[in-house]
Amino acid sequence: MKNLGNILRQAQKMQEKMAQVQQELAARTVEASSGGGMVTVTVNGKQEVILIKIDHSVVNPQDIDMLQDLIAAAVNSAIKKSQEMMTEEMGKVTAGLNMNIPGLF
Repeated sequence: MKNLGNILRQAQKMQEKMAQVQQELAARTVEASSGGGMVTVTVNGKQEVILIKIDHSVVNPQDIDMLQDLIAAAVNSAIKKSQEMMTEEMGKVTAGLNMNIPGLF
């Protein structure tokens, strides 16, 4: 049972570290653009869109479809970058975690 107590303490420490990393990620941002930089989107580590910048030259009332496509592409790219950032940071927290607990599975 001593081993189980150690495992539970390690799990609690990892949970605390993960909460800290999530909090830190919320303050970090990534940026992605589309259309050669005509639309730029900034997303935080919680996958929230913080800012959308649109170059005035791409705003054409006759071609709203293109603008919508550029915005969607930039948002999707920024969210993907944010997810990759989160996965990388969480991977650092769980690196070396040995879940080989005899008799558990």
